[in-house]
Amino acid sequence: MKARPGTSGNRYIPYEQRTGNESIVYFTRDLSKEGLARIYKKIGANIRGKVAVKLHTGEKNGPNIIPRPWVKHLLETEIPGANIVETNSYYEGDRYTTELHRETLKINGWTFANVDILDEEGTADLPVKGGKWFDHMTVGSHLLGYDSLVALTHFKGHTQGGFGGSNKNIGIGCADGRVGKAMIHTTPGQDNMWDIAKEEFMERMTESTKATIDHFGKQITYVNVMRNMSVSCDCEGCAAKPVVTPNVGIIASTDILAADQACVDLIYALGTNDRRAMVERIETRHGIRQLTYMKELMMGNDKYILIDIDNDDTRITPAAAVEGVVPFVY
Repeated sequence: MKARPGTSGNRYIPYEQRTGNESIVYFTRDLSKEGLARIYKKIGANIRGKVAVKLHTGEKNGPNIIPRPWVKHLLETEIPGANIVETNSYYEGDRYTTELHRETLKINGWTFANVDILDEEGTADLPVKGGKWFDHMTVGSHLLGYDSLVALTHFKGHTQGGFGGSNKNIGIGCADGRVGKAMIHTTPGQDNMWDIAKEEFMERMTESTKATIDHFGKQITYVNVMRNMSVSCDCEGCAAKPVVTPNVGIIASTDILAADQACVDLIYALGTNDRRAMVERIETRHGIRQLTYMKELMMGNDKYILIDIDNDDTRITPAAAVEGVVPFVY
């Protein structure tokens, strides 16, 4: 599909060319269980009731997912009683059925909290307001049983999306494994289940996300962990491309667009060699369209105030945030 003028996803938009209001985005360099809990405190005020924590639990023995001890500490100290939530995969593999998925969860060590597979007992439809591809999205039926959602995301590259941030974690991760994910990935009647790509894929995925975040309203928040950022998604498991991008830190916001935009800005603020692999993945897949379409759908702001919680909540630039990062050593 040819993108409309101004909507091409392969061109990074510098901050000074953006318009609109600014949201608050928090940043820490502290990649640890303590750092994760500390930054969550900044954006968790509206999380209450029955809480779902959406994260990618990974394929068997996947090396790059958020460390289990970090998640365990967060749940025990900040979100007691919350459930980790997932959906089954669209492709045949270790998470294709609920039975296979639960075995993979055990292998990967997700045994310290209840993991609710949202589409284990079927699907539910959520409306997509203002979408051009969908008027509804099909999600795992259990999603509707929660009052609040925490998108706890391992920020990384993505084979189809260019990058996988909160938008991908929710848009693909809450869509059920058979119907919703097919709506996003596949033109009906096509033999290639991944035939939808570039701008159209970004827009479909984003409309899926919008259905979920509209459902939760103010009782949703976003944390992106910029660690072990392979250009491959966690769904590729041990087959993921080697990590070459430096670890950066953790981003958190109550604005999904601001959170994902800040992560992309931090990538682009890295030195040429450090950013090359991720930038190439983002631009060749036209992943910037995730951000511009979120803005068109009024899902948040692409301008933000970046707050450094390591230094008395001072405002910093992305360039200052990544100053001094060291090359990745696996």
